[in-house]
Amino acid sequence: MPLLSLVIWLPILGGVAVLFLADRDRANVLKLSLCIALATFALSLPLYFGFDTATHAMQLVERVPWIPAFGIEYHLGIDGISLPLILLTTFTNVLVILAGFEVIEQRPAQYMAAFLILEGLMNGVFAALDAILFYVFWEAMLVPMFLIIGIWGGEQRVYATIKFFLYTFLGSVFMLVALLYLYYKGGSFSILAMHGLPLDLSAQKLIFIAFLLAFAVKVPMWPVHTWLPDAHVEAPTGGSVILAAIMLKMGGYGFLRFSLPIVPDGSQALDGMMIALSLIAIVYIGFVALVQEDMKKLIAYSSISHMGFVTLGLFVVFRLVGNGGTAGSAAMGIEGGMVQMISHGFVSGALFLCVGVLYDRIHSRRIQDYGGVVNAMPVFAALMMVFCMANAGLPGTSGFVGEFLVILTSVKASFWFAVCAGTTLVLGAAYTLWMYKRVIFGEVANERVAKLQDLNGRELVILGSLAVAVLLFGVWPAPMLDVMHATVEHLVEHISHSKVAMAVTGL
Repeated sequence: MPLLSLVIWLPILGGVAVLFLADRDRANVLKLSLCIALATFALSLPLYFGFDTATHAMQLVERVPWIPAFGIEYHLGIDGISLPLILLTTFTNVLVILAGFEVIEQRPAQYMAAFLILEGLMNGVFAALDAILFYVFWEAMLVPMFLIIGIWGGEQRVYATIKFFLYTFLGSVFMLVALLYLYYKGGSFSILAMHGLPLDLSAQKLIFIAFLLAFAVKVPMWPVHTWLPDAHVEAPTGGSVILAAIMLKMGGYGFLRFSLPIVPDGSQALDGMMIALSLIAIVYIGFVALVQEDMKKLIAYSSISHMGFVTLGLFVVFRLVGNGGTAGSAAMGIEGGMVQMISHGFVSGALFLCVGVLYDRIHSRRIQDYGGVVNAMPVFAALMMVFCMANAGLPGTSGFVGEFLVILTSVKASFWFAVCAGTTLVLGAAYTLWMYKRVIFGEVANERVAKLQDLNGRELVILGSLAVAVLLFGVWPAPMLDVMHATVEHLVEHISHSKVAMAVTGL
């Protein structure tokens, strides 16, 4: 059974089917959308339970000629890097579809269809093993997200959508140029074949920069991060969840799939710049988050700071390899970055959903409009506390695991890297708990807060599911780490061999 194709095309074709339903037939629109999302998630589970954790090789490979004249193929496969992200995508989209049940009144069929099509395209990005197929999925994602923000967004949605589109599209153009150059050098669009191309250092640096311009925007890294707060503030709740939980991870995935294995020497030569940009994001953006008065904008800046841990974990590896560090220490940094991506998907998605719960009731995201919410919504306050603690990196939550692994790796590379990275534990706790205290505790701020109703059954299922995931992976991260370990070890070995070759040839 072509499971990967089903996980990609079922939501895309299902989304097209939903488009043909009339908006007035709201009940059937919602039921069909949820059934398609649940079926896609159910189909993704065999990917995990049937996955062989002992090998780094691609699994469930599907390969069919697509454009034979140029050697372009419909080539799919998964490994320990792509599998967790596909599972995160299918799980999150079920919650997003469920979250829009009672909220979206304008064009519900188009809204649900956009998220279903977007889900299939994102799964395609994580499964594609042909560079052109990857690029098609990568660019096609922009269309449904552009529509989600532009149609169902806030007052400044047009500005936010254009800024989002221009940043991400222009960065991707440089990636396409790099992929075409690699095809010219190797005669194949196979991503795995590109991993073995012999490239001199100057070419690797240029290719790395081209990839950086595409992936840094998606992460987003400082200083190309400014589109994200605007997009988050204007996007509907579901759009913010998908942006934070999935689309930001595509930048980190791009570094792991393209930059590190294809141009390892170029990555090593520019690792100092990447580490510096990551630390700036962690520290500076953390301070920026402290002064935000809009809950969505605060969580958006928090996302940028936490994603700095991902890029730090990926590139601090080169300092360990270059200084003769063990492969286990280097692998720990990449695994920490991967765990941070998955955890951030749960935590940031949950926080945006919490803001959505409050916004649906009071229609305000300003922190000063709240206070004393715990008096009216004790169950909601308890669940939001779990997510805030995870965002602050509390041990026992998934937010702690990835940050701990990255900081531990950073200590082995440089004490000062670890000191700078560790500031997020203080800053994260400061801005997250400041927001939580102002919104949840204290006296009831006004009559609107006093009249709030606690979570209904639908909201309890959504936030409860995320709380279970945050706590489960906080105390038992092995299901994530076991899946990615063989793939990460192979990547570190590939980087190490490239370093040896670079030293021998004197590049």
